[in-house]
Amino acid sequence: MKKARTLLFLASVAAGALIASAVFRPAAMSAAASTSGPQQSPQPAPAIASVVDGEISTVEKQIVDASEAMPEDKFNFTPEALNIPGSNYKGVRSFAVQVKHIAASNWFIWSPLTGDKLPEGLKDGNGPANLQTKADIIKFLKDSFALGHKAAATLTAENMLQSPANSKSTRLHLAEFGVAHACDHYGQMVEYLRMNGIVPPASRPKSE
Repeated sequence: MKKARTLLFLASVAAGALIASAVFRPAAMSAAASTSGPQQSPQPAPAIASVVDGEISTVEKQIVDASEAMPEDKFNFTPEALNIPGSNYKGVRSFAVQVKHIAASNWFIWSPLTGDKLPEGLKDGNGPANLQTKADIIKFLKDSFALGHKAAATLTAENMLQSPANSKSTRLHLAEFGVAHACDHYGQMVEYLRMNGIVPPASRPKSE
């Protein structure tokens, strides 16, 4: 009799376990599915053109903002005028020529990628001599960065290690060298601004 009751108890436990499994398992599976969410497809790798274009945009903003921050009456400033004891700034470029040099170099570096002709009057790294006003110089600068974006758009995984006509450098090197060169002269522009009591826009608190 005792053995029969034991067998009956075990049978009822097993039956309860089967019922619980049938009831709760679908609910648990449903909950797990809802928390995991839909499967997202992997993001495509960024194209070389978009990566370089982003780098050009970054340095472009820094340089254009710095150029616009220098007042018109100080656009031809050069550290040589400060006569700092122990310094040697003799013959260095003025702020205006720094900006023109960046723009001129952009044209020389990036035009082989696009095939564009150089602007009229552009013969050397100091830019066209007829550009004298702040407005004209900044327009020249902005146009040179527009060329940079055009140059970046020509890059592909297939051609980036090829050399354009009349150049021994690869397309990728030219595109990136324009960015590196601009960064170099941005650092010099920062010093020119601070010598005149102007904090570069990129270094100002976000609230300004």
